[in-house]
Amino acid sequence: MPSIAPHLTRAATPPTLEVVIEKPRYGLTWFKVHFGLLTLKAYTKGEHVLRFEATVHNTKQLGCGRMLDRFGEIVTRLVGMAERFCTMLDCVDIGFIPDATLDELPLPSQIAATRVGGVDLNKPRIRAALAAVLALSIAPGGFTVADAAAKVRTMTGHVDYTIRQAAYDLRKLRGKSLVHKPGRSHRYYVSPSATRIITALLTLREQVIAPIVAGVRVPRRGRPPTTWTRIDRDYETLRRDMHTLFHDLGILTDTVAA
Repeated sequence: MPSIAPHLTRAATPPTLEVVIEKPRYGLTWFKVHFGLLTLKAYTKGEHVLRFEATVHNTKQLGCGRMLDRFGEIVTRLVGMAERFCTMLDCVDIGFIPDATLDELPLPSQIAATRVGGVDLNKPRIRAALAAVLALSIAPGGFTVADAAAKVRTMTGHVDYTIRQAAYDLRKLRGKSLVHKPGRSHRYYVSPSATRIITALLTLREQVIAPIVAGVRVPRRGRPPTTWTRIDRDYETLRRDMHTLFHDLGILTDTVAA
């Protein structure tokens, strides 16, 4: 996989890394992801067409030359960017957890001769690192430790999260094959299978276990909201069933004073 690093000079500011959602006209929504001078875009075209595009605003950033005889390679790289973008969006949409993953994650792992710690999903910092890696998984040329640290700070607001901490967390994820760093490269990549696993882990922890455990302590809900979605009904069904299960297993769901 070719390395596409954002071009920087000492006087330049860091490259743009942002997600933008625009609605330039009625019934049309543009979803854009900017990586410096590279842009990935998805938008609807009519009622039945969803279109994806990859754009380079300065071909120097592709690292394959800017002459006309390089046009074929430039197009090939842009096609690869669009294909990876679509693949990663599909992986984020549908997660998958292989058997024994939850049991193996907390266990230590080995990277060459170095022993690294396991991945504990109960720790907010490691969950933030996983969320940052997931957000950076669509980066055309991978991402660096500094990119991961900056993304965690942006997503959590914890300005004290350092590059050293990000490097340590990425080593843990490498030990579980959730990210990889080819050869002597300083850039990290996330495979489609790892993207599905990270998506499933975060969804399970944040949108299944946490709300169910919190909701099961409420014996009866109040008036349902005006907009009652299918997922709202699923949560309510699970909440009632889990409340009954906890009762049968002898697990208290109400706070009892000692």
